[in-house]
Amino acid sequence: MPDKPNILLIMNDDMGYSDIGCYGGEIDTPNLDRLAAGGLRFSQFYNSPRCSPSRASLLTGLHPHQTGIGILTYPTGPEGYAGNLNRRCVTIAEALKASGYTSYLSGKWHVAANLVEPTDAWPAQRGFDHFYGTIIGAGSFYYPNTLTRGNENIEHEAENDDEFFYTDAISDQAARFVEQHQAEHPDEPFFQYVAYTAPHWPLHAHEQDIAKYKGRFDKGWDRLREERLQRLVDAGILDAAWQLTDRDPTQPEWEQAEHKAWLLRCMEVYAAQVDRMDQGIGQILQALEAVGRLEDTLIFFLSDNGACAEDIPEGVPVEQLVNDLMIARSHTRKGEPVRFGNTPDITPGAEDTYQSYGTAWANLSNTPFRLYKHWAHEGGVSTPLILHWPRGITAAGDVRHAPGQLPDIMATILDVAATDYPSEHAGNRILPLEGKSLVPFFDGKSEHERPLFWEHEGNAAVRLGKWKLVREYPGPWELYDMQADRTETQDVAASYPDVVRDLGARYDVWAERCGVIPREKILEMLAQQEGKAFWEDE
Repeated sequence: MPDKPNILLIMNDDMGYSDIGCYGGEIDTPNLDRLAAGGLRFSQFYNSPRCSPSRASLLTGLHPHQTGIGILTYPTGPEGYAGNLNRRCVTIAEALKASGYTSYLSGKWHVAANLVEPTDAWPAQRGFDHFYGTIIGAGSFYYPNTLTRGNENIEHEAENDDEFFYTDAISDQAARFVEQHQAEHPDEPFFQYVAYTAPHWPLHAHEQDIAKYKGRFDKGWDRLREERLQRLVDAGILDAAWQLTDRDPTQPEWEQAEHKAWLLRCMEVYAAQVDRMDQGIGQILQALEAVGRLEDTLIFFLSDNGACAEDIPEGVPVEQLVNDLMIARSHTRKGEPVRFGNTPDITPGAEDTYQSYGTAWANLSNTPFRLYKHWAHEGGVSTPLILHWPRGITAAGDVRHAPGQLPDIMATILDVAATDYPSEHAGNRILPLEGKSLVPFFDGKSEHERPLFWEHEGNAAVRLGKWKLVREYPGPWELYDMQADRTETQDVAASYPDVVRDLGARYDVWAERCGVIPREKILEMLAQQEGKAFWEDE
C-alpha cells in the first residue's frame, strides 16, 4: 500500500446546487449520499460561471484568465482569452509526478482550442499518463465527437457499438483504470480525474432510468423549490433565515404552464442523467473496494457551474452546432436525422433528439438561489462539494460552512500528497498558486479570511467575509450580506457605499493582476470580427 493517499476527483457538468439527494434534491443518488454520510459536505463552495474556465481553474489552482481560458475554448482575444491551456500553469497531474503519482483521466477535457489534433494543451501532454474521453465540451451521449484515447481519435468505437452511452463509458473506464493501476503499480499512489458530461444537454438517457422518475416532479417547480429549501435547512446546509428567491420572472407558475407532460419528461430525463452518473460512481467505488484502496482514497465530488437555463438551439444554426462547434451530430449512428429544438412535439431522451430542460427546471436545480450558469450570482457559482477519505477525515456526515473556491482543490491535493507546487515546469515560469488547502477544515478549524473573485463575460463578483459584491453585466454593482441574505434578495449597496468602494477596488486590482479584459473591450474586438461567437449575448 502506498504511503501517500490516492486522489479521485469527480466533476460533473451543469448540475445545480440542490439536485442530488444529500443536498436536498429529489434525484436518487445513493452513492454520492454514501460519500456525504461518511465524509464532509461544504455549503459555501464555489465554482466558476462556465465549464471551460471552471475546469482550467480546478486543474491548475489558478484563476481561469491566468490559464488562457477566459471564456471558452474558442479563441476570442488576447492571452487570457486564447481558449487554450497555457504554459504559465501546471496541472494537478503534472505537479503530482514529483511524488510518484500515476495519473488517469476518464471523461471531458474542454481546455484545448484544437479539437482534432493533439497539442501541448491535450491531456497526454499535460501530465496524464492515461486518457480516455472527449476533447470537446458537449455532444451526443450516444455518439460523441472527439472521443479519444491517449492522442488517438476513437469515435468509431461509439459508432460501431449500439450499446455505447458516454456516461457509462466514462464510468467503465474509470473503474478499469483503478484495476489497471492496482495490477501495474500496487505500491504507488494514483490520481484520477473523472469528468462526466452529465447532466449537460442534450437530454439523453436510458428509458429504464427515465421511467424511474415518472411522477417524481409532478408537483411542479414552485412547490418543489419550497420543499428543497426546507430539506436543505433541515440538513443544516442552509440557514432558515435565508429566503427562497422568487421564481424566475420569465417563467409561469406551474399551474399556468402549458405542455406539462412534455415539461415533466424534460425534468425526468435530466434526473435520469444524474442518476446514471451516480450509478457509475458506485461502480468506481466498488472497484476501489475490490482492490482495497477505498479507505485511503481522498474523493472529491463537485459540479463545474450552476444549472444551465439555455434553450437548444438558442439562436445557433444547426449547421454551426454540428460543423463548427462540433457539439452535435446531424445524424444518429443508424443514419437517422437528429431533431433539434425544445418543442413539445419532440420527446427527449433518444439519440435522434437534441434538447435542454429549460429555465424553470434550472431554477429548481439552483434552489434557493437565482440566476444560472454564465452569471456570478449564487445560482451561477455555487456547487455541492463532497469530500470522503476514511483515513484522513473522521468527522463523518459533518457540514462545513467555510467559503472556498476551485483553486483550493489543487492546494488541498498537494497538501495531502506532501507535494510542492513548482515555480518552474518544463522550462517555463509558473504563476503562484491561488488556492488555499481545505485540510484545516477536515477537523473543523476556522475559515480562511481572504477574498474570492469571479469574472465571466462582464458578470463579476468579489466576496470577502460576509460581504459579496456582484454585477450582472452591464448593470451596476450590487452588495449582499451573505450572513443574513445568502440568497441575494436584498441589495444593500446604497446603505454601505464604503464597502462597495473597498470591494470594487479589490476587484479592480485582482482583475488587472489576472489579465481580465474589461467586457467593453471584448465587445469592441468581437464587433470587428465577422459574425458573432455562439455564447455571446443578444
